[in-house]
Amino acid sequence: VLNVIQDENLIENAAKIGQYLMDQLSQFSAVKEVRGKGLMIGIELDRPCGDLVGQARDAGLLINVTADSVVRLLPSLNITQADVDTLIERLTDVITRFLGK
Repeated sequence: VLNVIQDENLIENAAKIGQYLMDQLSQFSAVKEVRGKGLMIGIELDRPCGDLVGQARDAGLLINVTADSVVRLLPSLNITQADVDTLIERLTDVITRFLGK
């Protein structure tokens, strides 16, 4: 496992793609705050959002909600920018519909 992490530059990928993901989500007006390290991302909304888990699942996304109002993302270390763009599109759509905007 350690050889794969090193050979495929997964640590660098996590840092680069994680920053890209946080930057893109920070521009989304419905988000109160985006925080994280690498690919462990927390997206804070202005209200409880536990119902988003099921709605995201229906959109093909696996998310978790913590602290009642934080959407937690933990994508795989080898996620690509194209995959992240799809994630952002689907997730922002789910959040927008949830918030009724």
